[in-house]
Amino acid sequence: MSIPWFSRYGRHQDPYASITMARCIIYGATGYTGRMAAEQAKLKGLDFEIAGRSKHKVSELASALEVPYHIFDTGDPDAIDSALKGSRVFLNCAGPFSRTAEPLMRACVRNRAHYLDTSAELDTYLLAEELDQEAKEAGVMLLPGCGGSVAMLGCLVAYVVSRVVDPVSVDAALHVAGPVSRGSATSALESVTGHALQRVRGQLVRIETGSASRFDFGDGRGSVECAAVTLPDLVTICKSTGVQDVKTFVNASNNVLSTDDSPSRPDGPSIQEREANPYHASVRVTGKEGITLEYDAFGKG
Repeated sequence: MSIPWFSRYGRHQDPYASITMARCIIYGATGYTGRMAAEQAKLKGLDFEIAGRSKHKVSELASALEVPYHIFDTGDPDAIDSALKGSRVFLNCAGPFSRTAEPLMRACVRNRAHYLDTSAELDTYLLAEELDQEAKEAGVMLLPGCGGSVAMLGCLVAYVVSRVVDPVSVDAALHVAGPVSRGSATSALESVTGHALQRVRGQLVRIETGSASRFDFGDGRGSVECAAVTLPDLVTICKSTGVQDVKTFVNASNNVLSTDDSPSRPDGPSIQEREANPYHASVRVTGKEGITLEYDAFGKG
């Protein structure tokens, strides 16, 4: 099973041993994704605390969940260090991660706390690679993209790669059918550039925006055009499979990344919308002999 990039441990050390029932901090808990994570943590009886920047919002949610809370900004390292004392796991749900991942990831390494987030921004994964050796020395795990599309694509890629003799290239595509959260839309739009990246012989290289490929997501629409985009799977797929040539694509419904800031707009899709609009993935793997295998899958966001 493929998982997103994380710092590997020594041969005789169990990376999960210290996580079992460890105290966790959920940062950005009052946002759309953070609130869902906090509510699930409460339902599962985990030992956790919540944190964020707004005292009013955080304290209100903490009271409802009956858990402790912390108030700090990512620009205050002393406050972050103070909050992390006694905690072994830190879940960052506060995007855009281009603004929050680095100070929080570095603080976790500094305080020997495992770092997880829900990012789909490439730079967060490259930062985890950069800090890999420091994380190993501190005995902590860095796990950006701990759920959602990154885990979904990674698992499907691993499944297909295992069925191809001498795989040499992977093309992975994601179809986003329904609305996404306000924060996800903002993060995605901030990552838009005039070019996309792909892996060629293990290196990240630029390709012009407008490049496309066709995929069948198995949802009844047949083969549809998908735009080449920069996804963090360019890091995770290469790391987990060893395949050196990787391309990533997206097919999105109209207005899926709308950043309408009207007060009436919800923070994210409702349960009904998530159920009605599952993410779909399609993966194409080509072997050394030129034989290509393609699979599709879907999962609810």
